[in-house]
Amino acid sequence: MNKMSTVIGFTFLNKIRAKSFTITTLILALLVTVGMNVPYFIDKFTGDDGPAAIGLIHSNQPELAGSLIAYQEKQGQGATGFTLVEYDQADEQVLQNDIENGKIDGYLQFGEGTEGAFPTVTYISKKDSISQGLQASLQSALQSVKAEYITKGTLSDEQLAALTSPVQIEAIKQAVSGGEATGASGEVKPEKAATINYVIVYVLVILFFMTIMMTGNMIAAEVTAEKSSRIMEILITSVSPMAQMFGKIIGMFFIGLFQIVIFAAVIAINVALPHNRPVLADFNMDLSQISVEVLVFGLIFYILGYFLYATLFAAIGSLVSRTEELGQAIMPITMLSLAAFYIGIFSMAAPNSTLLKVSNYIPFFSPVSMIVRVGLGNTPVWEILISMAILIVAILIFGWLSAKIYRTGVLLYGKRPSLKELRKAMRAYKI
Repeated sequence: MNKMSTVIGFTFLNKIRAKSFTITTLILALLVTVGMNVPYFIDKFTGDDGPAAIGLIHSNQPELAGSLIAYQEKQGQGATGFTLVEYDQADEQVLQNDIENGKIDGYLQFGEGTEGAFPTVTYISKKDSISQGLQASLQSALQSVKAEYITKGTLSDEQLAALTSPVQIEAIKQAVSGGEATGASGEVKPEKAATINYVIVYVLVILFFMTIMMTGNMIAAEVTAEKSSRIMEILITSVSPMAQMFGKIIGMFFIGLFQIVIFAAVIAINVALPHNRPVLADFNMDLSQISVEVLVFGLIFYILGYFLYATLFAAIGSLVSRTEELGQAIMPITMLSLAAFYIGIFSMAAPNSTLLKVSNYIPFFSPVSMIVRVGLGNTPVWEILISMAILIVAILIFGWLSAKIYRTGVLLYGKRPSLKELRKAMRAYKI
């Protein structure tokens, strides 16, 4: 155990001090920071410092212009994302001068229209396109004006609001009791995953894939480098192959946790920035709705999934004599991790699908599929426990097999051994 702890400490410190690790971690942290601040950067570069000033021409369609003004007054100044500047006539010279002087950002002009049909609406500005935020605000306002125009006053304000409001669909979590979906008190109770939990599951799946691939490749690359440089022949005289393998795996595990802590800190700092708080509110994300189960089971399945993949990376790395051949050798494991990643990402919209339920019991896929199901689906506790038990058994089996392969493979040079040659060499060692 003392020798294994020495290997763990050496592996951890050696990788932490490496420039490649520092540069990679900083680049990923920078990408996360940029990604979380994209809306803020867009606002800054597009110059959207406040509500857009929109010119409104009365001459063609005074009724529609009056309805749009009434809609804005009802919503309140600034609530619509734009302000209206009224013009009686469509004097293009005056409008162009006001745009150039910054009085307005652009102006709306209604077409003539036909009987019973809503006229065309044109937005003219000096920019090539209209921003998505302003377009959404204008479309929402004009939708209300259109409904009022078509109904010609036959509907009340409440009926118009109900007509133009989108239909909300709620997912119901069903607890079978007497054939009804019931809550804890016996009442029919709708329940849906909070928006923030979707974000957390998405981030956990990406972090799992990134850290598994980074640490797994580092394990295989380090073993192959030591073997190709013949340093391995010296190391095994001091430390047994098993202590080496598990020491490297545990050391890289701490590196993966260290990276996750760094990324979590970067995300927390960016979320806490003043200009990002309104973004969370716009997307209806409340940090108080974070599910503790998602975080706890996410960490558990990350740990178990890591040890499953890490033992395989170490075993494959011990069979390769040259670093040039490493990429091809670890391709099958890379494809397995990619399959797990895609199953999780593309099943987030259907967390209770048959694909995810089956994936729960496949060790290579269960770490990701269980994160998605626990965070977004309806997963009984017994399914979680069975999936966890299968994963632990798989770790023990593949850990034992990888240890035998590692002990044999670190001293096999030349071309990669065939399965027959490897099986014959493994029989000489008992673990």
